[in-house]
Amino acid sequence: MEGKEKKMEEKVLLPEGVSASLDDNMLILKKQKGEVKKKFHNPYVDLELKGNEVFFKATRNTKREKKIIGSFVSHLKNMIKGVTEGHKYVLKVCSGHFPINVSVSGEELIVKNFFGEKTPRVLKLKKGASVKVDGDEIVVESEDKEIAGQVSADIEQLTRRTGYDSRIFQDGCYIIIKDGKPIK
Repeated sequence: MEGKEKKMEEKVLLPEGVSASLDDNMLILKKQKGEVKKKFHNPYVDLELKGNEVFFKATRNTKREKKIIGSFVSHLKNMIKGVTEGHKYVLKVCSGHFPINVSVSGEELIVKNFFGEKTPRVLKLKKGASVKVDGDEIVVESEDKEIAGQVSADIEQLTRRTGYDSRIFQDGCYIIIKDGKPIK
């Protein structure tokens, strides 16, 4: 059977007000809310920018390239949501034994009096994330979904204790809303 093999291609339309630039597979999206950068690198998938459309083209037509293109499209949609609306994670501070004091000072999140510990637990926050403490809730916001998710996970890990019965010792900071979707 001779003939040209059909190339796989996906197109994503950028919304109004979002500007994009491409530099060596590094896609940069900008809007008033902020800027998000992501490197899309795969030897079999090419990235093109034409006006306000982003094209992902595969040189081979296999299941693997279809999956990679699907992942790239999802990443791009998260980038678009990030520069237009932003990503928001909410954590709940739970304290049953000792009152936990959580505060943000500069680029650090400080947890004091966790299980009565004398030394505070300190987390250095990643650049690009905005963390606010409002009563018993911690709000993490960022244009980049990966940064917001990683900072939330780091906060949750900061108050993790092993070797204790988790049914009794439920103190800590726990993610309750992941990017607008409540945890079940």
